[in-house]
Amino acid sequence: MRPAALPHPLPMKRLHRMIIAAYLGPLAVTFGIVLFILSMQFLWKYVDDLMGKGLPWHTITELLVYATASFVPLALPLAVLLSSIMTMGGLGENSELVPMRSAGLHLFRILRPLFVVVLLLSGLSFLFSNNVLPVANLRFHSLLWDVTRKKPAMNLRPGVFYNGIDGLSIRVRDKADDGTLGDVLIYDHRDPFQGNRTVVRARSGTMQRSADGGSLLLTLRDGHFYDARDPSGGKGHTEAMVHGTFATDVLRLDLSGLGLKRTDEDLFRDNYKMQTIGQLSRTEDSLAAAYAERKVMQEGYLHNAFRPLRGHAPGAATARAAGGNAPQAAALYDQAIDMARATMTFLERTEEERTAAREQIARHQVEWHRKPMLAVACLIFFFIGAPLGAIIRKGGMGLPTVFAIVFFLIFHIVSFSTEKLVISLKLPAWPGMWISTLVLLPIGLWLTWKAATDSPLLDRDAYYRGWDRLRSLLRGRRDAYPSTVP
Repeated sequence: MRPAALPHPLPMKRLHRMIIAAYLGPLAVTFGIVLFILSMQFLWKYVDDLMGKGLPWHTITELLVYATASFVPLALPLAVLLSSIMTMGGLGENSELVPMRSAGLHLFRILRPLFVVVLLLSGLSFLFSNNVLPVANLRFHSLLWDVTRKKPAMNLRPGVFYNGIDGLSIRVRDKADDGTLGDVLIYDHRDPFQGNRTVVRARSGTMQRSADGGSLLLTLRDGHFYDARDPSGGKGHTEAMVHGTFATDVLRLDLSGLGLKRTDEDLFRDNYKMQTIGQLSRTEDSLAAAYAERKVMQEGYLHNAFRPLRGHAPGAATARAAGGNAPQAAALYDQAIDMARATMTFLERTEEERTAAREQIARHQVEWHRKPMLAVACLIFFFIGAPLGAIIRKGGMGLPTVFAIVFFLIFHIVSFSTEKLVISLKLPAWPGMWISTLVLLPIGLWLTWKAATDSPLLDRDAYYRGWDRLRSLLRGRRDAYPSTVP
């Protein structure tokens, strides 16, 4: 008669819901924190290009949204790792994991609902990287290009020349709180043929935008101007100096050049970061075919370049005979030197072109492998974080964060280094892009085995006992082989 199985502390479906609910909360929090940190890193990197441009809030928000989207595939593995450690560590710390194991539940059965969730996240990560990320990268880089090329906003600072408006240099001595300008100096060089020949100076002035916002009305008061021009337009003629004064003068300054001009996104569409896996494969095939065709053309050119010399090059007897004729020997020598230099230049240029073409192909291969690699990294980090949390039995943001940062730094440093090796043609794309995950895979399997067998991984007494056994073994060998030295 079979013995009755021990009753589970909770029905399985309810237990799975409890574990999933305990996992989704830390996952969302850590994912948001990681995205925020990466977004702030981007903001600090480009803060100099964003400040002082007069950008509207919706443009900055749009840029941050696209930048944040580009960080999602990288942030998700770290969030999975940290939340897995926190969830399983919290279950162990709150003595919820021990009753499950005592009821006969294997660790793999406890992790099954979390594995399904992470598997879905990995699939969504791949779909996001392949379908959404290229569009986000396209709009992000297009908008970032336009923002970095935008001229600074109209901002007159006392004692500093402002050159943001084409053809004008404006300096004010002081600027009151109400916007009144004092001692305004303007150099007008909008005429490229006349140069900097017109100078306007006023005792005071005010600025006001036009109704449509496309121009700035600069009202000058109590001023004078100088205009030095060459009436004939030729050299050697006396320049005419025109001087005048005015009580009030209004200058209309065109501000259309200070606006954000959007670039056609199609100009960025061929970049490897803006393509899906299918597009990357087709582009790689096209680049490889163009590389092979160019290689054949270069080899054919080099072959044909020496064809006129075949049968016409001076033989050894002719060269020895020319040795007594200095002009003829010099001509033969110069001809050989010129041909060698031309060949060397051609070979160097050919090698540079081939290296650049192969590096371009390697960049497409790197981007192709990056999309599935980051998705698989979510699974690898789950099999590291979940058993590690069950072993350390610590939840919260303390010790789990330390372990998560260590493993993620290993992954990121190895991934970044091997990616550079692939682009520099020192390593093939397939092993280079997957080394970072292959390095962590044995660690994940080992931690899973340790957690499943309840191995005392962090038990100091176990290490002390192992050290004592090792010392006893070494002492026994030393006693078995006594020293022969008297």
